Amino acid sequence: MASFKAGRLGEDIKRELTDIIRGLKDPRIAEFLTIVRVDLSNDLSHCKIYVSSFEGIEKAQQSVKGLTSASGYIRRELFARLKMRKSPELKFIADNSIERSSEINRIIDNFDHSGEQD
Repeated sequence: MASFKAGRLGEDIKRELTDIIRGLKDPRIAEFLTIVRVDLSNDLSHCKIYVSSFEGIEKAQQSVKGLTSASGYIRRELFARLKMRKSPELKFIADNSIERSSEINRIIDNFDHSGEQD
């Protein structure tokens, strides 16, 4: 039962984080930053947020630094918006899944185009 609640709250956190991050003015945070996944512990005290950028892993790592410095503000906003009993500790992690998926799409497109010559 606790994992169901953590999963549901994780989705709520992901939705609200997207809105909060769009309002941040830190120049280190990428304009096209995507929250890939939110892992919330069963006791709701720790939250890992995986972020990826269209501009590459370097920009995602730079964005993580900006998000980490704004984590106090982000925690306060989450607490106010979601009416939680306590706000989880946030840990932002850079992820290159968008870059990886675009590479896979490029390979698939090249494979499709080479097969059309027959």
